[in-house]
Amino acid sequence: NGNAGFQQVLERLESDPVCQRLSLKSFLILPFQRITRLKLLLQNILKRTRPGSEEEVQATQAYDALEKLIKDCNENVQRMKSTEELIYLSQKIEFECRIFPLISQSRRLVKCGELTALDFNNLSPKWKVTTRPIYLHLFNDCLLLSRPKE
Repeated sequence: NGNAGFQQVLERLESDPVCQRLSLKSFLILPFQRITRLKLLLQNILKRTRPGSEEEVQATQAYDALEKLIKDCNENVQRMKSTEELIYLSQKIEFECRIFPLISQSRRLVKCGELTALDFNNLSPKWKVTTRPIYLHLFNDCLLLSRPKE
């Protein structure tokens, strides 16, 4: 999005009849869709092969290898999504001092959300409650509390 030249080239390529008006995202997702279709095809082949035959053994091996490939792909997609979330969060959060690097290969964002902090003022005769928003960011290895910049 930040590179205007890249955006122009991408728009030109996507409008080309050869691409059939498909976006770049479509071309990136296509191999994953084909892999899952192959899994369905192998399941049907396994249903139609004779039990105990050489064809069944080969189809089972191919199916197991394909399942492992799909599992690896899904894990890598999740890892990339997690890294993208950390990068986005790192750009949004401003630390007064850097205690630790937010972006790490092993760190994953588990859950985040806004909460309301209640402050009780004990100094006045009447209990006065004030509220302010805070954000919790739960990672697999730490908990980060943040507040909006005033």
